[in-house]
Amino acid sequence: MRPYEIIAQVIGIFAMLFNILSYQQKTSKGAIGFQLCGGILFSVNFFMLGATVGGIMNVIAAIRAIIFINKEKSHADHIGWLIGFIAIYILTYILTFTLFGKAFSLFNAIIEILPIIGMTALTIGFRMSSAKAIRGFGLVSSPCWLVYNIANFSIGAIICEVISLFSIGIGFLRHDRNP
Repeated sequence: MRPYEIIAQVIGIFAMLFNILSYQQKTSKGAIGFQLCGGILFSVNFFMLGATVGGIMNVIAAIRAIIFINKEKSHADHIGWLIGFIAIYILTYILTFTLFGKAFSLFNAIIEILPIIGMTALTIGFRMSSAKAIRGFGLVSSPCWLVYNIANFSIGAIICEVISLFSIGIGFLRHDRNP
């Protein structure tokens, strides 16, 4: 492994810590704040590994987190934000095979759509204003990202999604079940 790849993997491990802790937050602002930090670090991780879609999705995730943390000021509950984000995700997917030069194959088409599905799920969860919703949509997002991360060999991201799935379950048990 080359030095920059080692640095990328270390950054991914720090990003992993933020994302895992996000599912243990009691409030949506806390969950989104931790996702913001994780998104920034994962964008660096993915760009360094040459996983362009993952890098772009995490830049967008950081912007999305800022908007949803400031929900009242940004009117994040407006349907236009959801539509806009989904449009950007789809545009990124299209640009992957055109402008960014990724070879189009069935395998690449499937792998590159997974972060789009994951981001869409979490964006819907963030819009719902509850940590429980974020955890629920995380159950859609995490498996998508897990497969993408394996395909791009981001160690921190792979571990993150495995642990996130467990963390989501623990979060459900701690905060969402009826005593």
